[in-house]
Amino acid sequence: MAAELAPLPLDLQNIESRSKSNPTEPAPSPHDFLRLATIMPDTLILGIESSCDETSAAVVRSGEETLSNIVASQIALHQPYGGVVPELASREHLRAIIPVVREALAKAGRSYADLDAIAVTQGPGLAGALLVGISFTKALAFALDKPLIAVNHLEGHIHAVLLEERQKGNHAVNFPVLALVVSGGHTHLYLASQIAAGDPGSGWVYENVGRTRDDAAGEAFDKVAKLLGLGYPGGPVIDRLAPHGDPTAVKFMISQMKHPDRNKRDSKTDQATSENPRPHFDFSYSGIKTGVLRYVETHNMRETADARHRALSAIAKPTLEDYLAHCDREVLNVVASFQRAVVDDLVSKTLTAARACEAATLFVTGGVAANSELRTAFERQAAMEGLPVFFPSRPLSTDNAAMIAAAAYPKFLAKQFAAADFCAEPGLALR
Repeated sequence: MAAELAPLPLDLQNIESRSKSNPTEPAPSPHDFLRLATIMPDTLILGIESSCDETSAAVVRSGEETLSNIVASQIALHQPYGGVVPELASREHLRAIIPVVREALAKAGRSYADLDAIAVTQGPGLAGALLVGISFTKALAFALDKPLIAVNHLEGHIHAVLLEERQKGNHAVNFPVLALVVSGGHTHLYLASQIAAGDPGSGWVYENVGRTRDDAAGEAFDKVAKLLGLGYPGGPVIDRLAPHGDPTAVKFMISQMKHPDRNKRDSKTDQATSENPRPHFDFSYSGIKTGVLRYVETHNMRETADARHRALSAIAKPTLEDYLAHCDREVLNVVASFQRAVVDDLVSKTLTAARACEAATLFVTGGVAANSELRTAFERQAAMEGLPVFFPSRPLSTDNAAMIAAAAYPKFLAKQFAAADFCAEPGLALR
C-alpha cells in the first residue's frame, strides 16, 4: 500500500510548514497524517485506564495490534460490599498503577523511550479513580516529553470493536455506525460517522440518540443479583444461571419512555427543551429492578436469599455447580425472566433506532456485551434485518487500556494532544 502513495514529507512539522509557506496549498488533511503513518507503521501508544474498578495499561501499535493489555481487577476488594466503593477503588488504583504499567511495557517488549504517545481516560467515571490515572499519566508524559492524549471512556469501548476487527484484517466499516455502549455505568446509543469519509485514520463524531434515564443495564444486573443473594458482580452470574431457568415464568415489565427528557437542557439558554434533531430511544431499568424487589418480598424469598449469600460467600471461587446447588427453581426462573426482559428491551430499542437512523453497521460493546443471550439475540435479529453486528471479545468488553490506546490513535494522527492542565471529567459527554 505504501508504494502506491505519493512521496511524503519527512514529518508532521514539514507537512504544516509546507502549507504555511505556500498559502495556495491546501491545509493538511487527516489523510495526510494517515499516509505518514503508513510509512511509519510502528506508532506505539501506551494506554492507561482507571475510570472505575480496573487498573489497566496496554501498548498498542498503530491502533490495530495489541502488544500487551494488563488489567488489575478489584472485584475481590469490592465483593463484600456488593458494589464498587469509590474511595477504596481510588486507593487500589494508587497501589496498582505503577506495577501494571511496568508489566504492560515488559510484556510488549518495549521501553518508555519506544513510546510515541501516552493516552489516558479523561472521563466519564469515578472522580477519584480518574484522577489517579490522569495524575500518573501527566507526570509520565512530562518526564518523558511525550505527547499526551485524553480519551473518552465511551469512545474507548467503541474502538474496542474496531481494534479487534482490524486485528482480523477487517478495515472496512460501513457508515453510519450505531453503537450500543452498555455496561454497569452506561447504557447509551451513539450514531457515529467519520470526519473524513473513507479515511480510516480520521477521527469520529458522535450523536447521542438514546441513553438510560436512570439505572444502567449493568447496574440492574448487579442489584438483582444482590437481591437474590448471588453476590457481586451480578452480570456474569446471571448469565450463567439464566439457561437453567424458565424465561417466561415471570413477566417483568420494562419502563417505556414515551415523553421527551425533561432534564435535557438547551446549551445556549440552559432551559429545559424537548426538541431533538431526531427521535430518541431512551432506556429505563429502575422499574424492573423494583419489580424484582417486590417479587422477592411478596414471595417470601428474602430469608433464603440471605442464607444463599452467606453460603456462597464462604466459598472462595464458587463454580456454576455451587450456584445451582444453592438456587431453587423459583430463583432460577426469576433470573431467567429478568435477563430475558432486559435483553429483549436492549435489542428492540437498538434495532428500532438503527432503522430510524438508517444505520449501516451495528456495534454492541461494554461489559454487558459479554452476555451470551444478548449476543445471540442481536446476531439473530440483526441478521433478519440484514444489519451486520460486531462485538468485542469478552476480555475487551469490560474496561481495559487497549481500547483507550486504540481510540487515541486517530487523535495522534491529527495531533489532537491534551493540554498539560486538562482535568478529570466524571460526567464527560461523547460528541
